[in-house]
Amino acid sequence: MESVAFYVASRPAHGGDELTVHHPYDGRAVGRTTLATPDQVEAAVAAAAGVAAEAAALPAHVRAAALDHVSRRLAERADEIAALITAENGKPVKWARAEVGRAVSTFRWAAEEARRFSGELQRLDTDPAATGRIALVRRVPKGPVLGIAPFNFPLNLVAHKVAPAIAVGAPIIVKPAPATPLSALLLGELLAETDLPAGMFSVLPLPNERAADLVADPRLPVVSFTGSGPVGAAIRRSAPEKHVTLELGGNAAAVVCEDWNSDDDLTFAAQRIALFSNYQAGQSCIAVQRVYVHEWIYDGFLPRLVAAVQELRTGDPADPATDVGPLVSEGAALRVESWVDEAVAAGATIEVGGRREGATYPPTVLSGVPKDARVSAEEVFGPVLVVARVETDDAAFAAVNDSAYGLQAGVFTHRLDTAFRAGRVLEVGGVIVGDVPSYRADQMPYGGMKGSGVGREGVRSAMDDYTDPRVVVLTGVPL
Repeated sequence: MESVAFYVASRPAHGGDELTVHHPYDGRAVGRTTLATPDQVEAAVAAAAGVAAEAAALPAHVRAAALDHVSRRLAERADEIAALITAENGKPVKWARAEVGRAVSTFRWAAEEARRFSGELQRLDTDPAATGRIALVRRVPKGPVLGIAPFNFPLNLVAHKVAPAIAVGAPIIVKPAPATPLSALLLGELLAETDLPAGMFSVLPLPNERAADLVADPRLPVVSFTGSGPVGAAIRRSAPEKHVTLELGGNAAAVVCEDWNSDDDLTFAAQRIALFSNYQAGQSCIAVQRVYVHEWIYDGFLPRLVAAVQELRTGDPADPATDVGPLVSEGAALRVESWVDEAVAAGATIEVGGRREGATYPPTVLSGVPKDARVSAEEVFGPVLVVARVETDDAAFAAVNDSAYGLQAGVFTHRLDTAFRAGRVLEVGGVIVGDVPSYRADQMPYGGMKGSGVGREGVRSAMDDYTDPRVVVLTGVPL
């Protein structure tokens, strides 16, 4: 098995220690690469700093053409890339294909945004002293970006760091997750096919403990991190002078409101919640983890939810019929198992699921869970769903807010006033009405409150995060 190259200053390279990637489902080796050496990391950072001015001055058509090229090449190699995602991540191939499709859209949307990232004009003659003055407000890159990506979306969450950086003309260094570097390296291959200047991007496989030096490097003024809360908090503390964006996950909740009470309503909500609590083996920041159901409809909803979960097919992620694959490692499955066992010992009931096999943990529904149990209070990042009865819709909203996290929430209601009340009172970054919290369009602002992070992803939102406004005031202009 040949070692896959990584990218230093836009050029393929091989490093020192070998890194072997194993399939989470059966443990077989699926790819190899090497870790970047300290000298290669220094070369990447120096190149990013050295090309920053040239990158910022790139014409929009050059940036957009590069982004269009990557989007097109991802689409052309979609089946190959989906198989790669499944092999290194364990994600069922149906979801891997969806991830590739999203990455295609992310780069296409970034190309469109690059073409219209023009700034705005402001008339200043609203006061007599400013007669004849007009301001041109444009956004300019803060400088090179360090993007640190997680394992759960090894292509599209890298795309959400790379595409906005190229769109604004900022060099970027990507550190992919050590468990899943292969998709990011393939993305580097596609970027190397473009006409972007040397040094515009680097993709560096590194162990997590070596990321601290990159975070501290003053030549990388922007850090974009997606991952665990403790790591994100440490990054923020260690780089207070930098612009840091953090997407730190959550324990996403869905509310089934009093008015969502017909047979069709309950069946729809049960099927959507079942699917999207388990669609990445629960390894998504917005996978449904908590469900609050109005007491009038709880008894009709719970059997539907259990039945919908039982219909999900667990198994080999390469099988197109598989809905739920393994977690990223057996260690991750053991952690989920221990959390469920802890909840059961505290009085919870397993309605379905609950028996681990290797790295696979079955879709599991728990009721009667104490609110301070880790499966409810923390991010389980596994296929475990906690369902609870509430007396009122407002009590459900209060339960959603009784959390250290606030990423997204889903509210199943037909009532416009309830939807607007949810949008006002829920302490989250996004409220999805009529569906699960797991919905995300790649162009919309995406991020959270409280322990779920700071800043926003979504192509245009990230472009704003990577840039500063610069004002040019023209004087003596006949307006």
